[in-house]
Amino acid sequence: MTTVLKLGGSVVTAKDEPETVDADALAAAADALADATDASNDADVVLVHGGGSFGHPHAAEHGVSPTAGTHDAGAVREIHGAMRRLNERVCAALGERGVPAVPHHPHSAGYVDGDETLALPPDGVGAKLDEGFLPVLHGDVVTHVGAGATVVSGDDLVVTLARGLDADRVGVCSTVPGVLDDGGDVIPEITAYADVADVLGGSDSTDVTGGMAGKVRALLALDAPVSLFGPDALAAFLAGDEPGTLVD
Repeated sequence: MTTVLKLGGSVVTAKDEPETVDADALAAAADALADATDASNDADVVLVHGGGSFGHPHAAEHGVSPTAGTHDAGAVREIHGAMRRLNERVCAALGERGVPAVPHHPHSAGYVDGDETLALPPDGVGAKLDEGFLPVLHGDVVTHVGAGATVVSGDDLVVTLARGLDADRVGVCSTVPGVLDDGGDVIPEITAYADVADVLGGSDSTDVTGGMAGKVRALLALDAPVSLFGPDALAAFLAGDEPGTLVD
């Protein structure tokens, strides 16, 4: 069984403090992953983490986004360098707990083609899984044909990996307990975007900024069930439950 799990940047970093890890939150997530991987011998986990206070400030400084590119090599080095530093912290936290975590940097492994489709061959990730490693990917800056380099988000990586690896389950952990309705309650299940369009909003600007609307649209297109949940439910998800909002 293959599980693709994303830890949002807001989960593992202090988003208002540049390049600062939320040590307690990262430790809790690492503990949950260590417990889950130690208890299971038949579950492969691929981890993706967001940029939080590491990648986003540098990308914003240079005006780089999923839609706006740069040909400034220095900007690329700064953004990617920040994400590598965060990735090292995540891998180290997992390694300290006996999890065989290894980095898999999208900047070197993938690119965005002329049709604005992320090309990230799954073979490299799959080979790591086959050798007993837990690959750790992250939002990154990647070569974009015709645009220099643009940002690829952790959400984009989750979708691409889930398809390429034929994942059985997908989990997206953020600072909210799921998709919330107008009253602030968790919506238990989403099977069609139209069912939640009024709550999420349908503007293109929401999608461009990485809001929940674009996330739900992309996740609905996957064959695997997707759970969106908060940090307190991470252990339950890794144990096989479907906490938060199920997108199916």
